[in-house]
Amino acid sequence: CPAAADLRPADGGARLCALLYADNSPYYEQCCSGDVLEVPPGSDAPYMPRGWAGRVSSLVVGARCELTVWSRSAKRGNSKKFGA
Repeated sequence: CPAAADLRPADGGARLCALLYADNSPYYEQCCSGDVLEVPPGSDAPYMPRGWAGRVSSLVVGARCELTVWSRSAKRGNSKKFGA
């Protein structure tokens, strides 16, 4: 998995707040693989993009960022916060 300070978008932009990965593995070095969902700074998404609900298995949160996720759509249910 990339280090929190090294998160960069695929298009070479400035920085990202988080990367969400679709594939999982019992081996740490293979956890951050498969499809990737980029989370830019300041984004607010009450719904997961099409095809992503229930798929995220690994995530990396960038330095100086916090990612809050909910167990249900539209920011309902239980929430959990992740930091670098």
